[in-house]
Amino acid sequence: MNNYQDIREEAYENNMQLPKLGLVLFTFGNVSVADRSKGVFAIKPSGVPYENLSPQNMVIVDFDGNTVEGDLRPSSDTKTHAVLYKHWDKIGGIVHTHSTYGTAWAQSQRAIPIYGTTHADHLTTDIPCAPPMDDHMIQGNYEYETGFQILNHFQEKGLNYEEIEMILVGNHAPFTWGKTGAKAVYNSAVLETVAKMALLTEQISPDAPRLKDSLIKKHFERKHGPDSYYGQS
Repeated sequence: MNNYQDIREEAYENNMQLPKLGLVLFTFGNVSVADRSKGVFAIKPSGVPYENLSPQNMVIVDFDGNTVEGDLRPSSDTKTHAVLYKHWDKIGGIVHTHSTYGTAWAQSQRAIPIYGTTHADHLTTDIPCAPPMDDHMIQGNYEYETGFQILNHFQEKGLNYEEIEMILVGNHAPFTWGKTGAKAVYNSAVLETVAKMALLTEQISPDAPRLKDSLIKKHFERKHGPDSYYGQS
């Protein structure tokens, strides 16, 4: 098992962040971490409570969704992760949660509007929401098709997965990703926070305006632009 120890430990550590950050209840979520040199990823086993997890019970899966190593059944969302890893070769970690506010927006089938600078610190666009899955996809290989539900929405809207590392799946819940598992978890926490802020904004002012372009550009570029100055260099 030592061949995959690094990603097992990384997947375990990142899965354990989800309850600490208030992003999961019971077993409602999972993190995976990829090793692209070996063509595999480590993912949480299905239905195992977080307090019972260990690095050794993370399941190793290939990019076609086949179990390579592990005694437990992998997460029921494994095939969704596999599709994203197979088609988006710049990601190294994926998170799926049913976090309260992000899921509420997904159930409303609404993208999360960019209302404030917290949102703009991370994205220059709304957080997209893929439409609910077609019936023929639901009746097929559901978790596999969920991956294509995400891919298709990005393709149809001309979105770049390296720039927008998160999505809501309509009537379902959020998915996030990043170059590492830690970045994917960070993005999941950001999505949940922004979702909560956007809901409160609309409750306070149903006609609240979107953030103006100049502030979007300023806040995003001060953290991510060529002349960024946020944080320590």
